[in-house]
Amino acid sequence: MVILILLLLINLTGLIVVAADKYKAVHKRWRIPERIFFLLALAGGGPGVYWGCLQFRHKTKHKSFMWGIPVIIGAEIVTIVYFHYFYSNNF
Repeated sequence: MVILILLLLINLTGLIVVAADKYKAVHKRWRIPERIFFLLALAGGGPGVYWGCLQFRHKTKHKSFMWGIPVIIGAEIVTIVYFHYFYSNNF
């Protein structure tokens, strides 16, 4: 249960960070470095970051975001399934 709450919070953070960067881009202000988006995705916030990119039409022309974030999400899913399958005590 705690892990689900943490994942929800990190995804919400990713969504908010994308929204903030879009706001800053429109208003010609200091921008959030792209590595922050990727670090949030690696921390489990990939769906929030990706949804934010699509929702706010932000960084959708960057192939590194439109392909990279889904690849990170997929790798995390594969890793979770792997560890659950091979290291769970359900044998």
